[in-house]
Amino acid sequence: MAKIVEPPIATPPPSIPFNPVELFASKPNQFSFPSAWESPYPENQNVKIHAFVPDSSEAVPVVIVLHYWGAPDLKGETEFAQKLNQQGIGAVIMELPFHLSRTPKGSRSGELAIQPDPLKLKATMIQAVWDVRRTIDWIETRPEFDATKIGLSGTSLGAIVGSMTFAVEPRIDAYCSILGGADLADTIWSSSRLVREREVLRRNRWTREKLIEELKDIEPTEYLSKEESRPAYLIAARYDTIVPARSYDALRVALPQMKTMWLDTGHFGGFVVQSGVFRSVARFFTQSFAGEVFTPPARLYAPTLRIGAPVNLETGFQVGIGLDIWKFDDEGKGFATIFITPKGPQAFIGMKVTSGLAAGVTVLPRKTTLGLLWSFVL
Repeated sequence: MAKIVEPPIATPPPSIPFNPVELFASKPNQFSFPSAWESPYPENQNVKIHAFVPDSSEAVPVVIVLHYWGAPDLKGETEFAQKLNQQGIGAVIMELPFHLSRTPKGSRSGELAIQPDPLKLKATMIQAVWDVRRTIDWIETRPEFDATKIGLSGTSLGAIVGSMTFAVEPRIDAYCSILGGADLADTIWSSSRLVREREVLRRNRWTREKLIEELKDIEPTEYLSKEESRPAYLIAARYDTIVPARSYDALRVALPQMKTMWLDTGHFGGFVVQSGVFRSVARFFTQSFAGEVFTPPARLYAPTLRIGAPVNLETGFQVGIGLDIWKFDDEGKGFATIFITPKGPQAFIGMKVTSGLAAGVTVLPRKTTLGLLWSFVL
């Protein structure tokens, strides 16, 4: 255990010797080392990484890749690693605490990573940051990688861990956040995915203000400097309710140099354009490592898909999937959606009343009637 001389997230983990391993080009290589942060679960103490090395006679830049919360596999991360290899960049995918091979017996991948207990949450996040920093220690021992050009990319929970690590780890030369931000306490208090956890916190007399104070030690904005000049890139979802807009905005304010690309989706809709997103991120790292200024795509078309429950006097309550064909503004306060339902197609045109609920008219094949819509943007 490291001697804590400042908040744990900012204290480097102790150095360790790493077992020798041979890495092969153009194939996944697995390696593991002990986590520097102690947890009560033996499975969680073994940090597993997956290294991808391009075929090169010289040391290559490398990007550490962090997955999303609850990941059942690493298919998307592997696709991204292969795209980086095609650009002559190495990739090291790190399994986050309580996920995949680090999942304790009797639980699901990621189930124990986000708990409605601030002390446990802090321990998990500190462990994740320390594991990334120890992964960098390992990279520095490898002749295949150029340790002067290390990038970090994370998705969702991995992006939040990435923001924390980027804030305290100067060896990271460029950072990309995919669907993740900052202001962790407010995200927990606002996220549509954390309703159960939030109710437990409330029952235990936690408030948003108390949570903000308790989680200060792991809040990226407490460590990021407005003078930070390292390249940073944010891919955000315009209609995200899992990582709210305030979280994205907090990270952008903390990193004024950060470039941003907005997707016209919710938190999950980016899967439709996953390959395009990965190409964009690979180009960001390629240009950043070369010392070039990166300009994000002006637009990466991604359809706005909804899972919804339209209600009207003619067809009653229906459940369907819809595609937005018009929006009143960038925030999507007013919109028109074509739905496919068990009773056939119907269109809804309306304005948001509250988060998830809109009022307007339903257009049926032979009639237009007043309607309501509860929906969730993918």
